[in-house]
Amino acid sequence: MNDPTRDWKNLTPQQAIELQRQTAGQVITRDQLPEITTVAGVDVGFENRDTARAAIVVLRLSDLKPIDHAIARQPVPMPYIPGLLSFRECPVILEALGKLDRQPDLLLCDGQGIAHPRRLGVASHTGILTGLPTIGVGKSRLTGTHAPVPDDKGAWVPLEDKGETIGAVLRTRKGVKPLYISPGHRISLPTAIHYVMACVTRYRLPETTRWADGIASDRGQKWLDQLPVKPDR
Repeated sequence: MNDPTRDWKNLTPQQAIELQRQTAGQVITRDQLPEITTVAGVDVGFENRDTARAAIVVLRLSDLKPIDHAIARQPVPMPYIPGLLSFRECPVILEALGKLDRQPDLLLCDGQGIAHPRRLGVASHTGILTGLPTIGVGKSRLTGTHAPVPDDKGAWVPLEDKGETIGAVLRTRKGVKPLYISPGHRISLPTAIHYVMACVTRYRLPETTRWADGIASDRGQKWLDQLPVKPDR
């Protein structure tokens, strides 16, 4: 299988920025979705300065129970540079996706979609590379401004940048900090909000993000023990 990220380790930061600008033009922010019966969360942690660990957990949408998962580890191809996170995370995400027995209908990424200075956060970049519908679920703001968010579950306000709505600041639970939701690829903002809320239970984070974040972190074994038995390939 051709890996479009294989030469990224040779990119200079300026070349990576130019590639982002070119790739951003391919992002689709209208609904091009299959029937959504499975959703997945993906998160990337760093075991040390040089090694990235991606975790993907696929859940049934109907009951948010995990049905598949995969973990991958790779050397980090690029040092940390603000705004270029996808060049560190996408290669290992692609490897983890390739290990799944069942590809998800919709992928929720721990990070930004188009809510990015060049409109190509990790969710959008992953969507372009894989063709999957993706949503960016950010815990913090990368760019843009917004009004205060009402303190009601499901309330949201637009996230705007340079006169453009690039996402939503969404209150997933009363009394907690909002999340920064943005289309990644092949999905509109209203539909992205709908599916994020469909994955929320009693926590701030959607179940997709909670599972992936748990497995990608140092607490991973506790989460892995709750999953259907599958080898860490």
